[in-house]
Amino acid sequence: AYTVQLAALYLLGCKAALVNDCYSVTQANQFIKNLIDVTDNVKLLLEHTELIQSVAKYLTGATDAFFIGRGLDYTLSLEGALKLKEISYIHAEAYAAGELKHGTIALISEGTPVVALATQTKVYSKVISNIREVKARGAYVILLSCDESITDSSICNLHIPLPKTDDLFTVFESAVVLQLIAYYTSANKGLDVDKPRNLAKSVTVE
Repeated sequence: AYTVQLAALYLLGCKAALVNDCYSVTQANQFIKNLIDVTDNVKLLLEHTELIQSVAKYLTGATDAFFIGRGLDYTLSLEGALKLKEISYIHAEAYAAGELKHGTIALISEGTPVVALATQTKVYSKVISNIREVKARGAYVILLSCDESITDSSICNLHIPLPKTDDLFTVFESAVVLQLIAYYTSANKGLDVDKPRNLAKSVTVE
């Protein structure tokens, strides 16, 4: 449901850009092509979930988890934290990576799981710097990025490589990975993933 809504918003945005002459027809066609190509990348992720399940095994025994990112990655961090707390009942919060020093980093202790998203080229180096900060304080870092591999093993404990795509479209891949992390964590705890406690499908009263 989340990714379908996201795709619908992307299509509306593309149409608006075309109508307002922000996009040429060629640019709009390329946008649509990139959006369609994302489906193949998602299928690839769904075929190889071993690393995601490894993350879930670690999270199963955690009491807290933090998600960090910048820009679009921060918005996905919010989704990742929401899904984890909804179905695994682990306290999870998302923070803008650039604001860690304003109090948030005080919450990091030895072994604290931190899921870090670094898929946006313009802020990649800054996110890596933020990751080093939490790693230096003992965090167990799970990194999502479009790197095929990480040469500096000191950056993270686990790396989940995402298929390469335009920065604007990595959100679809990240969303699937984050939701699967929550799913496998909940399943590992023996919880009913389809019936989260205290949640309603629709709210009919104020």
